[in-house]
Amino acid sequence: MKSSSVRLLLGVSVLLLSGPTVSAVSLSVRPNLQQFFRDSKLTLRCDEEGQTADGWTVKRTAGGKTEQCGTSQQNFGRTEGSSCIISTLFKSDSGVYWCENSSGKISEHIDITVTGGQFILEVPALPVLTGSDVTLRCRFRDGSTRPANLFKNGEPSRDEPTGEFNISNVQQSDEGFYSCSVDLAGESPRSRLRVKASPPPPPPTSCSSSPPPSRPSSPVSVARGLVLSFLCHLVVVCPFCISTVLMVSIYCSRRTGNTPTVSMEMPQRAGGGQGLDGVYDDINADVTTEYDF
Repeated sequence: MKSSSVRLLLGVSVLLLSGPTVSAVSLSVRPNLQQFFRDSKLTLRCDEEGQTADGWTVKRTAGGKTEQCGTSQQNFGRTEGSSCIISTLFKSDSGVYWCENSSGKISEHIDITVTGGQFILEVPALPVLTGSDVTLRCRFRDGSTRPANLFKNGEPSRDEPTGEFNISNVQQSDEGFYSCSVDLAGESPRSRLRVKASPPPPPPTSCSSSPPPSRPSSPVSVARGLVLSFLCHLVVVCPFCISTVLMVSIYCSRRTGNTPTVSMEMPQRAGGGQGLDGVYDDINADVTTEYDF
């Protein structure tokens, strides 16, 4: 094993022992690559959930020594706002980069390789989520791609006439060290493709309205949500519809005059009576009075 590789592994071991890994803070690399041509530009930043992580500093172990981003002679790059910028990369900038705060907590490290060769293999610096797609490109210094062979963990994987290797529906088994080779041009440096599990789907929503999930749900989850929403609306709307129909029915029957007639029959007076004038005729008559409500 080369002495430079031994120093690199020792640097990684020192990082892992120096402080706990903080998953919420990550090192952002622009462009999102692990391999760079000499004289390229690199921008680094400490992020926390997409925002700048205050109180965190970009550090690295390169050439057997640990440095932090700054403007002094003992440091590397320059700070510009919340970013660390290396305007011109040299092979000596190859090393392990990470974020660290004043209490000694660190982020996951990223291996950066700077080469003076003719081509590189473009491998993302940040982890790739399971289920997503990624493309590894065997790219030359002039930006072109040519027929190339892809190697995984030192073993031939496949060859592509375009020099672009698409990996669909990435799984944990796709993680490993990749490199590419071109006939008569040699082999690129090796870089590790990291795979990270996708976050779990959000819990089922209730009847109350809630914002849509940030990520697309599976067809089963969508169907379940639609059925639940339909049942909730049905429970709320049905009583209103029934009461409305009853009120309209009562109103219409009153407008059409379909009101029942109530008949009251006065019974016949028992026996004949005499009035004050002494004259009471015997009256045998039925009196019927009708009231229309």
